[in-house]
Amino acid sequence: MSTTDTSGLPDYAPVPRSALGPALNEQGYYVGRVERNLYWVTDGTYQSAFLTTKDGVVLFDAPPTIGNNIQRAVDEIAKANGVSNKVTHLVYSHHHADHAGASSLFDKDVVRIGHEETRRLLVRDNDPARPAPEETFSDRRTLKIGGERIELAWHGSNHSPDNIFIHFPDHDTLMLIDIVNPGWAPVYISNLTEDVPGYVAAPATALNYPWKHYIGGHLGRLGTRDDVTLHQQYMADIDASVRATLPKIDPTPFFQKYGENSWAAVKGLLDACTDAAAAPVIAKYTGVLAAADVFTHSTTFWVMESIRLDLGFASYVHP
Repeated sequence: MSTTDTSGLPDYAPVPRSALGPALNEQGYYVGRVERNLYWVTDGTYQSAFLTTKDGVVLFDAPPTIGNNIQRAVDEIAKANGVSNKVTHLVYSHHHADHAGASSLFDKDVVRIGHEETRRLLVRDNDPARPAPEETFSDRRTLKIGGERIELAWHGSNHSPDNIFIHFPDHDTLMLIDIVNPGWAPVYISNLTEDVPGYVAAPATALNYPWKHYIGGHLGRLGTRDDVTLHQQYMADIDASVRATLPKIDPTPFFQKYGENSWAAVKGLLDACTDAAAAPVIAKYTGVLAAADVFTHSTTFWVMESIRLDLGFASYVHP
């Protein structure tokens, strides 16, 4: 039997054990209690959550990588507790397919709920895997379903224009997707974020809520308030490093070297700025946040571009 040659692939720092979640079962998922009748499901990369109520199950996000294991997890908990396994409501955190692409697995009579911008974007995208929510809200909405209370709020654009805060006040839990990856650095360009200032501000808003448990939507474990605070410090260190670096890099050599090829000069300059700004952050957080050595460079570039273009830092006017 032949083996795959991996010798050409790069090596990265070991993943801290604290970043890892519980082991998956034979079907490739883990379902656990968050608090009381609130549960979470993970495949080690994505997360979903659900509430069991006297009137049925309220589901929060339906990642396609978990797919039919969502219903299996619901069935497992329902059987163990003698409650209904019927999903009656599905709440979208935002419109992205990686968190909503298994929505169509559930009955057409499931009540789908989301932000009004989520509906607009899903109608635009016309993806049969993600039926648009019938019930929407603009700023805040309190759901009272089966004797349970869920607080939905939109605090402005962050990871996406429609990403919302889902608070479970009676379960001491906040669900906020694609902002903080507990134990891990953000993936490419700040978790593929469309609005960097909104993304940077979101953790402070999250910490203004009372909660103990954090469902971040990614990777294998739940988060804590300390995870959110650590993420804030990481992003603040990137910001500070970018601001210290940008004024120090002389653009002249890049434009002299590449002459008429302006884009080559710009690439050389921005790559040099990113390399210099990312280096001390990578050194500080390797071994603290998993994959800090993998993705910090990318996030540093995206933060740098936001600081330049959104905030106007180091935007010099020609004399």
